[in-house]
Amino acid sequence: MSTDNHPASAGETDPAELQALRERVEDLEASLADLEDDGEKKMTIVATKGTLDMAYPPLILGSTAAAFGWDVVVFHTFWGLDILHEEKSRELKLSAVGNPSMPMPNAVAALPGMDAMATKMMEKKIDANGTATVEELIDLSLETGVDLQACQMTVELMEYDEDDFYDGVTTGVGAATALQHMAESDVQLLV
Repeated sequence: MSTDNHPASAGETDPAELQALRERVEDLEASLADLEDDGEKKMTIVATKGTLDMAYPPLILGSTAAAFGWDVVVFHTFWGLDILHEEKSRELKLSAVGNPSMPMPNAVAALPGMDAMATKMMEKKIDANGTATVEELIDLSLETGVDLQACQMTVELMEYDEDDFYDGVTTGVGAATALQHMAESDVQLLV
């Protein structure tokens, strides 16, 4: 057996292999730095319902996320557009029918005047609890930088005018713009 050709012992490393490993580690670190989060999270909420109880979730979640420094868009479409409509948002109703959390059977909830009664009861509870109104939450959302968007197609469908919305609401937004923000978002919610 020849002693001229000894395999490298466990502790020795070929300098070329070591250099290749160092270069690979540098490449991986550079790739990781490119992928690292820039610190700003994005959230898109699509608001599709215009009832009193469904106005709260997008406004509360959106303003809270914005308070944490997130880039937040709330895209209002179809009945959700009523949340941004200055007059209609003050008259949002609570439906007693089909609401499993209502403490009454649907047969009773369907009687005339039950939606009005349920709405008044909820408004009293909101007031007694000191909970912010929808209007106050819209103001808070806009103050914290939430982009409250009105779907242009729905604006046209409902024959609303841009002046019908609260000051600061972004109008003229189409589905393509909303989809782009959704694609870039860390969190997407449909309310």
